[in-house]
Amino acid sequence: MNKVRGYFQESYEELVNKTSWPSWSDLQRTSVLVAVASIIISLIIFAMDKVISFALETFYELF
Repeated sequence: MNKVRGYFQESYEELVNKTSWPSWSDLQRTSVLVAVASIIISLIIFAMDKVISFALETFYELF
């Protein structure tokens, strides 16, 4: 049981004293960046899907 308690104490000490947390403005800026990148990537995948679907439909109509 002492090993478990020691593990949690060491984990707490590392999180409180040794970890550098981002500021609120940094967190907001990176969150917006991730959201914009996700939207751009999803639009690219959507466009690729539409182009491939159109190409395959056109190809299958030939036969």
